[in-house]
Amino acid sequence: MIFSSFTLQHILFMKFTFAFFVFLYSSLSIAQSFTGDFKELVSENENIITLKTEEATVKIELCTATMIRVRTSWNGEFEANEPWMVTNYSWSKVPYTIENNANDLLVTTDKISLKVLKSPFTIAFYDLEGNLLTSDSENGYSINNKKVSSSKNLQKDEHFFGFGERMDFLDRRGKEVRLDVGRGIGLPHIVGAYNVLEANYCPVPFFMSTKGYGIFLHNSHPSNWDMGYSSNKTYTFSAEGGEMDYYFMYGPNFTSILDSYTSLTGKSPLLPKFALGLQVGTYSGGTWGHEEKTSTDYVVDLAKKFRALNIPLDVLHLDSTWRIFGENGGKGATSFEWRETFVNPEKMFKDLYDLNLNMVGVHLRPRFDNGKNLRLLDEARAKGYVYPEDDNPGEFVNFFDEEAVNWWFDNGVKRVADQGAMFLKTDEGSAFGRKANESNKTGPQGENIKSLHNIFPLAYAKAAYKQFEDYNKLRGMNNTREGFAGIQRYPFIFAGDWPSEWQYFEPVIKAGLNIGLSGVGNWAHCMGGFEHVADPELYIRWTQFGLLSPIAHLFGMEHPNYKEPWNYGDEALRIFKQYDEMRYELIPYLYSNSYENHTKGTPQMRALVLDFQDDENVYDITDQYMLGESLMICPVTEKGAKTRVVYLPEGTWTNYWTGEIYQGKKYYSVLCPIDQLPIFIREGAIIPKQELVQYIGEKEFSKLTIEVWPNASNTFTIYNDDGRTLSYQNGNFNTTELNLNVSDSHITFRIAATNGKYKTGDISYDIKLHMLNKPASVSVNNENIDFDYIDSVLTISPQLKSNEEIKILIKK
Repeated sequence: MIFSSFTLQHILFMKFTFAFFVFLYSSLSIAQSFTGDFKELVSENENIITLKTEEATVKIELCTATMIRVRTSWNGEFEANEPWMVTNYSWSKVPYTIENNANDLLVTTDKISLKVLKSPFTIAFYDLEGNLLTSDSENGYSINNKKVSSSKNLQKDEHFFGFGERMDFLDRRGKEVRLDVGRGIGLPHIVGAYNVLEANYCPVPFFMSTKGYGIFLHNSHPSNWDMGYSSNKTYTFSAEGGEMDYYFMYGPNFTSILDSYTSLTGKSPLLPKFALGLQVGTYSGGTWGHEEKTSTDYVVDLAKKFRALNIPLDVLHLDSTWRIFGENGGKGATSFEWRETFVNPEKMFKDLYDLNLNMVGVHLRPRFDNGKNLRLLDEARAKGYVYPEDDNPGEFVNFFDEEAVNWWFDNGVKRVADQGAMFLKTDEGSAFGRKANESNKTGPQGENIKSLHNIFPLAYAKAAYKQFEDYNKLRGMNNTREGFAGIQRYPFIFAGDWPSEWQYFEPVIKAGLNIGLSGVGNWAHCMGGFEHVADPELYIRWTQFGLLSPIAHLFGMEHPNYKEPWNYGDEALRIFKQYDEMRYELIPYLYSNSYENHTKGTPQMRALVLDFQDDENVYDITDQYMLGESLMICPVTEKGAKTRVVYLPEGTWTNYWTGEIYQGKKYYSVLCPIDQLPIFIREGAIIPKQELVQYIGEKEFSKLTIEVWPNASNTFTIYNDDGRTLSYQNGNFNTTELNLNVSDSHITFRIAATNGKYKTGDISYDIKLHMLNKPASVSVNNENIDFDYIDSVLTISPQLKSNEEIKILIKK
């Protein structure tokens, strides 16, 4: 056979290519390393136990009796502790015992035990009764080039929750997910930004298992999680760089796990009390493409209309069109120059505060730009305060550098702060190292950016939060879209730009449930949807949900309607006002639950699995939640619905609207007329309410109404402080414990004397007990009293104050 030179060259090329790929495959195979078998216990130093395996070094740190850090290094070196995700690296001495046996190493605290199998090297965690919590699979820990992985055995009845603000699923068993900050990529929006499977505004590499433990992957690189998708026997998590470093946390209940996680990554501070009131955003009369219609008069007139219609309101922010779009970054950057249509911004702010708004802020993006007069981008580049890029000095403020942050605030933000702005809406935190929304800008690129992309939103939000906290001499408040592990320290998060379409309504609810299960309690969304003109029915249903969300945030961009309630008809206006007033009456309840979030990490908006962890029926419920411990909220997410199915977990539940009693662990079809969002009251509920006001701080309260559903024993603690300053961090607050004890023959309700440093005027109480049967007698502090019993409500108004104990005995 005769071959042409071309054919010979082609064959030689094919042989070379084959040999090259064989070599490459071999190299990649060699690049993957596991730990190998156990070799020796190297050292015990305080809480850290160091082990050596054939291929790696493993450090086991006992942070607390229930939280253990496991780190694996294949080169013997460990990364320095970072300051962005984890805030606590200093732990008290944890008492433990260690047994070095022939086949295993056993470490035991007074809460859990950890067993290290020597061959193959794997780690298993147990409770003290010997129940397996989780264990490494035979593959354990591995590194493949820069990718580090951990593989664990999947138990047959195990389910997983957390992973940050996800719009796709609640229970992640059998699913896979990639965690990397950003919205869906691609245009048109209908398949890009609005892809509920991709949206990843605030991923958190943390989950909780129904087996009673949680795991936090302490690594800021993009991570991939296979929670039984590829195999029903194992689950795996990996990071595309950095160290295999994770924290194991034992509960066994989810609230205890969240307490541990937020003790590690930081508790959420208390927001100002007025942040729990209605917050409204505005494009000042002209969104994109209509910027010439913006004005200071529009903003002031907007606030005046809320006041004229007696719609309670506390906070306002001006979105992106307040400023001119600069010469370099367009919509995607910040010039800090007011648009010429804004005449006298100082007077605008004064007029707004004269209308008793508690706080007014402005929107911005994290890139400097040159305006018509201010050349802040040029100046920042000259000083090295922007993050350098491959082909230019950069535009993103280097929020990782304290000097750059100070310069950004003093030369940019302070210009509007001096005029009256008191907080920021920090948008586009995902654009650092990734394509931005409003331009083709990708920001810095390179290997080191992969570990910074996810924590950039933390540095960005922290800068705004802390700088304004110092400047205002008040509690900080920051409205931000993106985040990562630890973002709860710089609240609050909002869910992003979801259109006013029915198909996006439930995914936004799901986002709130998932973020609450991930340590972030202060969360909001654009009620009514952000883009597109809302169907009035959708507007009503969405704002009902929004006004019973952790933060009530009203904002949208369609021109000229926007999202104010009077733009959607008289019925929408009436219902919006009804639910806004309901929210303001619930402020003592909401604020007390906010304190629980601050101290324990328990979110205000709670997926049902948080309170009913062992009930498999709740694992996939994505359109019901507990607001605090006592109110079950059931949004109506189907157009035209006259009824909806609800699931009520174990216990007794009361229909808020009708007073009808339901037995739990059952499904019910309930009526849901347009003005009635289904709400159910948990047995034993104790809900303090205040008088209706038009803004927080309008007046000092001398009376609280306490509503009680006395069908189970319970306790509730009312929390109070000045609502504005940081003095609560030094103990300047007070609490009032309410105790309900229910027996077959009588009900005892006790209001303890108010305790704490914070001094308030005396508070009297109206107590309303929702009872199906009229009681035989009622006594207050051992004295029988006359009482009112109307429409199944027993009303008691004891003439005793908050500095005295009140004990009410009700004989059935």
